[in-house]
Amino acid sequence: MTSRIVSLIAAAALAGGALSAHAEGRISIAQQFGIGYLLLDVVQDQKLIEKHGKALGLDIKVDWNQISGATAMNEALLANSLDVVSAGVPPMLTLWDRTKGRQNVKAIAALGSLPNYLITKNPKVHSIKDLSDKDRIAVPAAGTGFQSRTLQIETAKVFGKDDFKRFDNISVSLPHPDATAALISGGSEIDTHFSSAPFYYQAIDANKAVHKILSSYDTLGGPATFNVLYTTQKFHDENPKTYKAFYAALLEAADFIKKDKPRAADIFIKVQKSKLAPDFVRRIVEDPENDFTASPFRTFVYADELFKLGVLKNKANSWKDYFFEEAYAQPGS
Repeated sequence: MTSRIVSLIAAAALAGGALSAHAEGRISIAQQFGIGYLLLDVVQDQKLIEKHGKALGLDIKVDWNQISGATAMNEALLANSLDVVSAGVPPMLTLWDRTKGRQNVKAIAALGSLPNYLITKNPKVHSIKDLSDKDRIAVPAAGTGFQSRTLQIETAKVFGKDDFKRFDNISVSLPHPDATAALISGGSEIDTHFSSAPFYYQAIDANKAVHKILSSYDTLGGPATFNVLYTTQKFHDENPKTYKAFYAALLEAADFIKKDKPRAADIFIKVQKSKLAPDFVRRIVEDPENDFTASPFRTFVYADELFKLGVLKNKANSWKDYFFEEAYAQPGS
């Protein structure tokens, strides 16, 4: 857990949860690192929450935070240290499942449909059937994160439901930058990585031996949501204008990116203080595989498959069961 999260949770405990139990006009948001959070970078840079708040007659103070890891996100949300957090679809569903009938955590919006690639430098591996005990798969959160859950769903398809955790024992928790460095430079037991953008672009560009085994889009049946934003029923219900302004800001940011991708790429570099080359970032933003939309797509595949595997106890009947109603006006699945 990061020191930022520790201090946030401690402050919330001392204040009796006052960070979240505030009146309309304040919102604390946490995002992780990477191009998958571009919508939030645009919202922040263009002050879109403040803009839509003023349209509703409300001055909104926005507190922006960056935190690594879904576990830290979920803990901070439940501790009332943050109002809105972000992570992959499976971690959000885990919290929806755990808090159903209590805090009732649900998703606000998607942050885009972006694939994750399972890549390897092992020349003998061309599908997950070729993976062996000698391989080591790097993922951000072994066994529980977006990448591990996606691999478990694919493994169940190939090897059967009873063997869906087959590759958990060769999975290693490692941040994307470290895993990417391992594939590029060698000298590590890590030879495989379930990677997100921009990291798989970097690895494939830098090492000709690195190749794709699987795309998350293959597992999910097409373009699908990577990350989502989520919050508690309490925040949603007690801050209707702030919530409405935030959701409108996300929709405007998605439209902004579609209309001006080069400028959106420049905003990412500016907000994230990124050292990536502008042309490289624009290549990712303009890649047709990457759709920076607030509309959720194929999230129900996760809800359905993870319930079948016993990861989730509650069965969802549709994507609307775990999204707040404001999202219903947009396309979704």
